[in-house]
Amino acid sequence: MAKVQRQTMPELISQEIQNLIEERGLKEGDKLPSVEVMTQLFGVGRSSLREALRYLEAVEIITVINGKGIYVRDVDTYRFSGKIKIEKEKRFLLSILDVRRALEGKAVELAAKQITPAQISELTACLEEYRKLKEAGKPTSRIDLNFHKGVMKAAANPILASVLESISSLYERFFNEPLGDGKLFDATYEYHHTMFAGIAAHDPEQALAEFNKLMDCIENIIRTY
Repeated sequence: MAKVQRQTMPELISQEIQNLIEERGLKEGDKLPSVEVMTQLFGVGRSSLREALRYLEAVEIITVINGKGIYVRDVDTYRFSGKIKIEKEKRFLLSILDVRRALEGKAVELAAKQITPAQISELTACLEEYRKLKEAGKPTSRIDLNFHKGVMKAAANPILASVLESISSLYERFFNEPLGDGKLFDATYEYHHTMFAGIAAHDPEQALAEFNKLMDCIENIIRTY
């Protein structure tokens, strides 16, 4: 059974503001009630309301003009839902990316110290398959995931493997065309090779440096999407 996601107060308020725009039929350029009026209307504190307004302004639904008021910027319902969905997905992926950096980064260091010749051969074959799929223009998300799982296996730390497995469903979101776009895999392709070179050479410092470049690339794509 799926868990019910809890919404924060600013998220709930931002939804109420969107409902208000729709219910009143407000259009682009129309003025919303003042902060004072909306705190009373929704029965919330000023700080929570202002956070909700900052969020709605960030996703271009409203415009706040100091000394003048709050104005509707976009009233297209489809674009409303699309922007909200993408913004939430970006925040989610960035939060999980922080955890991934810590856990998988440690796995990369351990793998560089402990990888066996047989595991080096397995990862070499994995990257060769990755190359063939990429050059053929075929999806590479599954082979990408297999590569990272191979690195974790080479780390040979059952506790770390158990922790990573416990968040596997969240971790694998990165390998399901995050944000509906597969460009992430092409952008990070080269770092799989440079990271593996460090692992195969038993050089934890090089391997971790290249892993962090891969993570930086993913983070940049998510933030600028």
